[in-house]
Amino acid sequence: MNAIAINDVHKYYGQLHVLRGLTLDIPKGECVILLGANGCGKSTLMRCLNGLARYDCGDIHIFDERLSQLSPSQLRTLRQKVGVVFQQFNLVQNVSVFQNVLYGALGQQRFGLLTTLSCLASQALRERAMSALARVGLAHKAQANCRDLSGGQQQRVAIARTLMQDAQIIIADEPIASLDPKAGREIMDLLLEVVSERGLTVLCTLHQLELAQQYGDRIVVMKAGTVVLDSPRSTVSLNSMRELYQGETRVDQTSLSPNTRQPLRAI
Repeated sequence: MNAIAINDVHKYYGQLHVLRGLTLDIPKGECVILLGANGCGKSTLMRCLNGLARYDCGDIHIFDERLSQLSPSQLRTLRQKVGVVFQQFNLVQNVSVFQNVLYGALGQQRFGLLTTLSCLASQALRERAMSALARVGLAHKAQANCRDLSGGQQQRVAIARTLMQDAQIIIADEPIASLDPKAGREIMDLLLEVVSERGLTVLCTLHQLELAQQYGDRIVVMKAGTVVLDSPRSTVSLNSMRELYQGETRVDQTSLSPNTRQPLRAI
């Protein structure tokens, strides 16, 4: 069963044709490392997958659910299955680490925000939050404010928040881009350990080609809005990845026929 199935997806920003018929399947439980130079469409694809951006034509299925056919409430329910780890952490800086992790359960609670506030959260939620923090090695920082943590520690909090969400798919958009090399390796090791333990599906974008050779099951390379390489990690050489990075260009609509430029139904 595919956790993610992307078929002939196109995305435009004005006259710019960013995703150009992109097709990619990710089976349940697989970890895919997505590579590509700036402007190739990686982040746009991630935004389409988590519902932050609307694609213009093609199909995206998450666990056999076609995104373009879901109502807003159905889409919100589906998003609970998809955890996102961002480059910039997306934490609430002026509240505690513990509170940020509790926010991960927001979509599961009938009364929303109120039931995820640390002063009102149930004992079960509080224990889950502490368990998630312990798993990422930050139980001792539960009462610290996020703004007082290092970048690597903040990314660990973001991973703990995703664990609290009980997501089945993890989308990690350049999760180590803001970290030094040592902290970046530690975060990648932790992330892959956690998803392996839970049997999660992962799509992780990276810029560091050397690291890409060490993590995941498959390497997928994007160029000009489409997939140009999709192979098991063990079969992809560093030189071949470097060659695919060279000469990266963004694609606009000027080369498209008028019919192709017309957007179709969006989610």
